[in-house]
Amino acid sequence: MSAVPELKQSPANITTSGLIALSNKTRGLSLKPGVIGALQSGDYQSAFKGRGMEYDESRLYQAGDDIRNIDWRVTARSGKAHTKLFREERERPVHLWVDFRAPMFFATRGKFKSVIAAELASLFAWTAQRQGDRVGGIVFSDTVHHELKPQRGKTAVLRLINHMVDHPGWQQPEIDEDQQQGLLHSLINLKRLVKPGSMVILLSDFRGFDEKCRSHLIRLRQHNEVVMVHIYDWLEEFLPPAGHYRITNGQRELEFDTHNQKLINDYTDKFKAHKNLLIKTARSCHTNYLCCRTEDNPESIIKEGLRSR
Repeated sequence: MSAVPELKQSPANITTSGLIALSNKTRGLSLKPGVIGALQSGDYQSAFKGRGMEYDESRLYQAGDDIRNIDWRVTARSGKAHTKLFREERERPVHLWVDFRAPMFFATRGKFKSVIAAELASLFAWTAQRQGDRVGGIVFSDTVHHELKPQRGKTAVLRLINHMVDHPGWQQPEIDEDQQQGLLHSLINLKRLVKPGSMVILLSDFRGFDEKCRSHLIRLRQHNEVVMVHIYDWLEEFLPPAGHYRITNGQRELEFDTHNQKLINDYTDKFKAHKNLLIKTARSCHTNYLCCRTEDNPESIIKEGLRSR
């Protein structure tokens, strides 16, 4: 029997079939309670708050059962040792917050940041669906905002995928200088949409993330589990080798000289400050911070970042 060929995603676009095919890559992924290890940027760990446990029934004690779960009332009444059985609370809402602003439609290596975000969102969504959680979220840009209330089943994941594939940014990314307002507005809407006890996964380059955004994120984290996935390209972290360069976004053109050491230092320091603010925010409110470069494998990032210890 011949193997089914793997669908290849374009580095600059996404397809419904390609994102559906990612459901086959979630077997080793889990969003269940545990401890998250964020390997990147400091190797810190934080508590991974998950679903609670509901009492299901009691049965006769068996060798190997945890003595802490002995049901003493039933044991006393029956004269035989009984163990309490628990089941995880079902249908926890999982919200995917997917950034499709203009800067996300960019990469110099690997895939566009928007493609990486869509792939990560699909992997998380398929994993949540497989575990019995409800899937919803927000797909946003500076002018387009789609809210998806959490629903159960594969149709919820397909609904999210369709909104990502049909986003107008793939045809013509909008150019809006006021990145802060777009990000802030979406975080405010996210906080309104999310009910306490949810899991929230933020997929963005977080361009324009400032103290106002930080305060809303901290409030969101008070009653929910939050995972921040910082997506960025190599060129946003480092300037290219010494030389004269000309770049354009289709409307503006910019020339710069990377022989200039001060320019290099200022550029690198600006990215470090941006990344450090995200890490500081994550640590201060016990949020899980993962970073994903455009040449990284999204599946590996999730496995390494969300692995239980």
